[in-house]
Amino acid sequence: MDAKSSGRDENAPLLILPGLLCDSRMFGETLAAFPKSAVVDGFYAGCERIEAMADYAIARMPDRCALLGHSMGARVALEVVRKAPHRVERLALVDTGVHAVKPGEREGRHRLRDLGRAQGMGALVGEWLPPMMGFAALRNEALMDALYAMAVAAGLPTFEAQIEALLHRPSVDALLPAIACPTVAMVGRQDQWSPVAQHEAITAAIPHAQLRIVEGAGHMMPAEAPQAFNYLVREWLTTSPAPDFRTLPDQVEGEV
Repeated sequence: MDAKSSGRDENAPLLILPGLLCDSRMFGETLAAFPKSAVVDGFYAGCERIEAMADYAIARMPDRCALLGHSMGARVALEVVRKAPHRVERLALVDTGVHAVKPGEREGRHRLRDLGRAQGMGALVGEWLPPMMGFAALRNEALMDALYAMAVAAGLPTFEAQIEALLHRPSVDALLPAIACPTVAMVGRQDQWSPVAQHEAITAAIPHAQLRIVEGAGHMMPAEAPQAFNYLVREWLTTSPAPDFRTLPDQVEGEV
């Protein structure tokens, strides 16, 4: 069976939407492993709503692609699916959640914002980043330094815009059951910010969605465990979607 008849688009490029304070540096090994891949960089140009971030991504994405969102980027990816489902060949939601704003979340995000305003971006990232990491990654000095530099480079205005977007995120409760493309939820076992249970909820809500867990990794799993992450990305990219029986012709009379 060829790619067209199996429902796969072998030529669909991979587009990655990064999360809070993240850019292409989170996905260096993935970009190297998949030549037809790209990251929507630029920290979403200061957009203060998830919907605006989705518009920013749509304006920069190919006509059709495999769409992967990490953390906040997965929430943006879901909004892209809502706005332009015909342009998403398959969907990966990585280290994320689909819940509404939780009690205390606003206060926690604003506390980090205020720390950044008072003491600078270095102090903000110094408190924000370590809880995002798995136990092994916390001891990887080179990785920690690289991710720290990436997040600091984003700057406080970017952080403020992104947390405003997250605190006003749209509901996806009605969207999730309507997603028809091959979907996978990936998560690091040690992700304390977006734990495994959140990804179990995602796969329960999206028809035929699959769950993949990377042992020993935290919230920054694509950078913490790039080989395992790339293995799962390749598996997702080559998975054939389930047939959509609504698009098949009626059974011919007498056909068994």
